[in-house]
Amino acid sequence: MHTRPAGTDSAVTACAKMVIMFKSVKEDLWAFDAEWVPDPDAGRALYGCPADMPDREVVGEMWQRNGATEDDPRPHLKLSMCRVVSIAMVMRHRRGDGRIDIQLRSQPKDPASADDCCEATILSRFLASIGKRGPQLVGFNSSGADLPIMIQRGIVKGIQAEGFCKRPDKPWEGRDYFARESEWNVDLMSAMGSWGKATPSLVEMAALSGIPGKIDNFDGGAVAEAWLDGDVKRIVRYNEHDALSTYLVWLRVAHFAGFASDEEYRREQAQLRSLLSDRAQSPENEHLADYIDEWDRLQALTGNS
Repeated sequence: MHTRPAGTDSAVTACAKMVIMFKSVKEDLWAFDAEWVPDPDAGRALYGCPADMPDREVVGEMWQRNGATEDDPRPHLKLSMCRVVSIAMVMRHRRGDGRIDIQLRSQPKDPASADDCCEATILSRFLASIGKRGPQLVGFNSSGADLPIMIQRGIVKGIQAEGFCKRPDKPWEGRDYFARESEWNVDLMSAMGSWGKATPSLVEMAALSGIPGKIDNFDGGAVAEAWLDGDVKRIVRYNEHDALSTYLVWLRVAHFAGFASDEEYRREQAQLRSLLSDRAQSPENEHLADYIDEWDRLQALTGNS
């Protein structure tokens, strides 16, 4: 990717300057997504649910206490009352010679391991990595949800994230994940300039752009049920799908804003596709083959590439 030339005066670039709320693409960039579910321990602590009450019943009580209705049986709960169960990211690194490296990573590393699935472990690993490597973060509603829940639950779980929390004395003196409109936390939902009912969801923006949104009818509303059923692996796979789509939407926004030429945009998409094709050769990554199939279907349907 290249830096947008100073003084460019085209109508497209002028439009991009008005709408796009990031001014640079950092050397290291992580497009990430987190998944969370109602925390039964929160229900026991806040609502006096018995210690031996099954998690499913506690979660049901939490929804009831927070306004569940026939039309909305699973209302959103405050972030502090939820447990982070998965974080996935596409890690992008620009080398000194301009070449791009891309990796797909997720937590828990082993969905069958109780230790890896521990919320404190998931949060500690992710936030410690941010503190150490200092990437530019990219998310969809990351300012309103993903980062706040990590902060709140990190405090609840008693972890330390000094590197992530460190702030410079002046905004231009270093990375800052907390400053409003920070270059270090790019929230695509805000970057696209919509508010209220006009705001597209990640699924909508992705699908309309020829990028996978929802696969196999599994969406955010199914995550809690999957967790209660003990199917963490399914959640991680869904989480990786969302991280991939977040990255591809970001890449499209960056191209729109002039940070990538047409050729660079096509090349980076092809690079990601190659990564997924290689990973999909192993049985445990068959969900990545499903992602490629849906990508092909939507590109053919929308005419987008």
